[in-house]
Amino acid sequence: MAPKTVLITGCSSGIGLALAVKMARDKQKRFKVIATMRNLGKRGCLEAAAGVTLNKTLEIRQLDVCDERSIISCINSIPNRHVDILINNAGVGMIGPIECQTIEEMKGVMETNFFGVVRMIKEVLPDMKRRRSGHIVVISSVMGLQGIMFNDIYTASKFAVEGFCESLVIQALKFNIFVSLIEPGPVVTEFETKVYEDAENADYSTTDPETADMFTNLYLKNSKAIFSSLGQTPNDIAEHTLRVISATKPPFRHQTNAVYTPMTALKHADPTGALMTDTFYKMVFKYDTLMHISLKAIKVIRWQARKMRQGVKMLGFS
Repeated sequence: MAPKTVLITGCSSGIGLALAVKMARDKQKRFKVIATMRNLGKRGCLEAAAGVTLNKTLEIRQLDVCDERSIISCINSIPNRHVDILINNAGVGMIGPIECQTIEEMKGVMETNFFGVVRMIKEVLPDMKRRRSGHIVVISSVMGLQGIMFNDIYTASKFAVEGFCESLVIQALKFNIFVSLIEPGPVVTEFETKVYEDAENADYSTTDPETADMFTNLYLKNSKAIFSSLGQTPNDIAEHTLRVISATKPPFRHQTNAVYTPMTALKHADPTGALMTDTFYKMVFKYDTLMHISLKAIKVIRWQARKMRQGVKMLGFS
């Protein structure tokens, strides 16, 4: 069979880079990867990681998900505009008290994280419909299912993506087109590191002192502990995504971190929302010491599990 053409957005680093390289190196040679990024000046890391696959099973092209002309130009450069699998990965982050964020900054998050996805799908969907074949993948987040304190606008962008795709999936299936939402928890990437570094150095004088203290001395410290204990790597997410893409009947939703499944289920267990809000309030403000102890325990367990897997591999077992 001819390899499937896969177009991935946001490939200069992180999940996009890891996924592009993993698919380009596929031993069965099932994919021809078109790895895109807004700024081609940042292609160096991807080129180095791609190695011998560069310009063979992986091509790098410019695409800005906020620019319709850029999107159309990239899609038109593909023979017959034929995209078998579209992976929407490009995104930006924003954390902090909303009083400290401008409406323009908020619009920028929505332009990339939500409308960027809409623009991409809008461009490839008609061709997929005509062929009655295709797979649209969106790198979403557990924050598309569950709101997290001080992630108001980022969460809103992911909620919008989830609602959009949930509405689209039924129509798409009629044309034999699959839609899949990949929902990671915390992922340790340059993207996340930059967001948190900027947050640590930002000015919070436009909010009240209690909120500023809550964000800097509670949220940011807790986030570091959570990323350290529960964070996945871009390669982890790439592996999960590849399994979804390779499935005979790809799922609509796929969470990559099982720890978050009970948390995202709370709102469905109680339609009033009381169970979810009460649980998170107590976790943050009453039982934070217990939460940190639990996170440390999880970190040790994960470390032991990794060592065990490494030992199994060294002994020659798969």
